[in-house]
Amino acid sequence: MEFYNKIMTFFWLLLSIGSAIVITYFGFTEGFNRWVYYYAVPVVALIMYFFKKWMIKRMHRHMEYLNEKNTAEGSTKSKQA
Repeated sequence: MEFYNKIMTFFWLLLSIGSAIVITYFGFTEGFNRWVYYYAVPVVALIMYFFKKWMIKRMHRHMEYLNEKNTAEGSTKSKQA
């Protein structure tokens, strides 16, 4: 799952950068009045990139919490037995 998360994180970043470059190129060649609306695509992709990074960090913190909780429960159960 971690490999998938890394791939998707870079996918959103590359989509954001690549689409911004392509839209800017077409804006210069065909006029920005036609292509300015397409800048929503790189903005949404950039938001998804930061959202994905935030969720991965949140998941790691939660997994650490669960591991600590399981370790603490395991030590208290062994003391009770």
